[in-house]
Amino acid sequence: MSQPPSITLYVPEGTESDGQELSPDNERALHTSFHQLILEQSSLIEADLELELQERSRESPDSLATRDACAVAWAEPGQGEEHPSYSSASLQILANMPSRTIGRSLGAIISQYCNRTARLRRRSSRPALQQLCRAARPSLRHYSLDTDPASATLEEKRRLLVKELLSLSPSQCSHMLLTMPLSLAEKRILRRQLSGQRGPLGQRAHHWAPCSPCAWPKVCVVLGCRGLWYRLLSLLRTAQPWHYALKQIGGRFGSSVLSYFLFLKTLLMLNFFSFLILLAFVVVVQAVYPSAPVSPQPFTGLELLTGAGYFTHSLLYYGYYSNVTLNDPCTSSPQGSECPLAAPSLPYNLPLAYLYSVGVSFLGTCILLVYSVSCSFRESVGSSTGVLAIKVFCAWDFKVMQRRSVKLQCENICTQLKELLVEQRSRSRSQSRCQCLRHCLVMLLAWVLALGSVSGCVLALHYFSEHMHMVRQEQLAQGSSRWQQEAILLVLPLVVSLLNALMPHLYNLLAMWEKQDSPVTQVYVAIVRNLILKTMVLILLCYQWLSRSVICSTEECWETCVGQDLYRFMVMDFIFTLLDTLFGELIWRLILEKRLKTKQRPEFDIARNVLELIYGQTLTWLGILFSPLLPAVQMLKLLLLFYIKKTSLMQNCQSPSKPWQASRMSTVFITLLCFPSFLGAAAFLSYTIWSVPPSETCGPFRGLETMYKSGKRWVLVLEKSNPNITWFAWVYQHLLENTCLQFFMSVALIAVIYFNIQVVRGRQRVICLLQEQIANEGEDKVFLIQKLHSVYEQRHRRS
Repeated sequence: MSQPPSITLYVPEGTESDGQELSPDNERALHTSFHQLILEQSSLIEADLELELQERSRESPDSLATRDACAVAWAEPGQGEEHPSYSSASLQILANMPSRTIGRSLGAIISQYCNRTARLRRRSSRPALQQLCRAARPSLRHYSLDTDPASATLEEKRRLLVKELLSLSPSQCSHMLLTMPLSLAEKRILRRQLSGQRGPLGQRAHHWAPCSPCAWPKVCVVLGCRGLWYRLLSLLRTAQPWHYALKQIGGRFGSSVLSYFLFLKTLLMLNFFSFLILLAFVVVVQAVYPSAPVSPQPFTGLELLTGAGYFTHSLLYYGYYSNVTLNDPCTSSPQGSECPLAAPSLPYNLPLAYLYSVGVSFLGTCILLVYSVSCSFRESVGSSTGVLAIKVFCAWDFKVMQRRSVKLQCENICTQLKELLVEQRSRSRSQSRCQCLRHCLVMLLAWVLALGSVSGCVLALHYFSEHMHMVRQEQLAQGSSRWQQEAILLVLPLVVSLLNALMPHLYNLLAMWEKQDSPVTQVYVAIVRNLILKTMVLILLCYQWLSRSVICSTEECWETCVGQDLYRFMVMDFIFTLLDTLFGELIWRLILEKRLKTKQRPEFDIARNVLELIYGQTLTWLGILFSPLLPAVQMLKLLLLFYIKKTSLMQNCQSPSKPWQASRMSTVFITLLCFPSFLGAAAFLSYTIWSVPPSETCGPFRGLETMYKSGKRWVLVLEKSNPNITWFAWVYQHLLENTCLQFFMSVALIAVIYFNIQVVRGRQRVICLLQEQIANEGEDKVFLIQKLHSVYEQRHRRS
């Protein structure tokens, strides 16, 4: 094989463009300067094109002068060592890199996409490569339009591209136009020419259409159905709960405050799921087949706070539900129970429905929580790094047309940019060793004070609860009035809610003393401290409820007593939330504006409000066994909270003084709801079902050792009623009652969660590595250009 020809670039000393700083965006001039380098690279790849490359290398001195003008334009004066002056050949290689498109002329781009369009059109009918002659096989000759400016003019190339685009389908044509690296003006010209040449085709189709009388109705029906479907999709999006309200909050206060309301919406959906299951399988059945009537107490209005009195013998509590079996084929007789061989229908065991409805609601809630945690982890990966350019150039939604929506979107984008900038600024701060040591000592002392206050509150609450229990027993023995008995029931929930309302303010003072630089860290610390306090209080209450089961059973039903306590705690927590909103936001805003004459307003405390939601939801899960309608009470509470908090936020609060991005805050909220709250409630209810004996005089599980025994009794009744389904009894005994299987299923669920978390962390690590690789690409290019520059200098010296 003959050696490829060596091409020497002639660069004149002076050009007419000296002193002028030509723009690198002048594509045609740069394409001329890169032309000879493309020829040299092609000669190294295919030696068969030597003759063609030699013909292309013979160009006029004018073109060389143009090349030199563009090469000089790259070497900007006054840059020194930071931007060294490369030779024209090095500049040509630099411009021919994959990341550079300025070295390709407009005609070259059009020609390339013309060839691509033709290949796309001929792909289905292309013969095999062996059947083609050598001259027709793909080679670098297909790019002659890219490199030879004299082969065709720009208009001819454009007409050829339009002709090829007309042969494609409309979707392929639109996709091809979108992927072309052309300016918007050039794309408009191409679209105008396409529409102009498609016009006569459309007119011919219009003259042909009336020949088929069934075509127009068919087209009208299809277009009408498509338009109706698009309208339904838009209505479904706007019909989401609080769609506009959430957009308004996010645009004005940012994603940090918005995360609270999104979390509230998630809790509402979870409670609706639990309420729907209990309503369908337990509450409605008991309401249709009520138990023996009990003379109700008169309604006085105090029951709305205490949950006792008129509500005691109602569908709200455990004690009202009976232990009947609907469609029971076994009839009781003095000789024993008699069961026919064939029953007309399967029995409906209400105790089993009660137990399994609670279990299914917990299982479904667990699946929804795990799914929400995985989705939040997936969305939070890489969501806070490298998105400034995306927010600036790609965040605008061009489908927004209404003025109110445009204003909301502008506010939302501005708030997100502030959050990103503040987050990047907080990362770039550095502290000295003395400052770090002082900050660590302050944090250690603050944590000692916080944990000491939690211990003191729990001990004081324990002794106060014991004292109130003795006082209540004395009132029952003395036969005091009903008002006094119900009023004494509100004292313990009042004290607990007061502690939960006052202690977060103490933690805020500790946070002000700590002076955390990052608002995200400040919120995390506040959440952990409040969570420790509320968790210890709930553990103490659960212990007291289970230990008092023998004492409460002497009254009517200890399960009803626990359900009433949980109802009172929920109502009192809601009242203190309203009081905190009134005095902590409204009254404080009036004091700041009227008395202090300042424009500053109170900020929305995200950590405290989120922990209040988690605390209320934990109470709901703890009481779902003792009060089946407690999820409905929680739903009503959440609905009122949303509108009250939204109104107070809009009227009384200001945007965060330190905007911060809550990309991972929703993940933290769902995780805290899943693991400390949901798992703790599940453990409490599991211990109650498996180990604690139920009441003997009331409730669906009366007369049983434990609530769990109702399943075995139902299986025996099912075997007697229908011997053909004995396999179900085997499944129940060997699968549902098998503790080892349940243990392995729990381990498998935990392993799936752990695996999902590790996968998300691995993806996050890969994203970080890819970002570092992208950042190093620029350094690699500089290194390669320096090496190429030195190689070309050596070649120049040898020549």
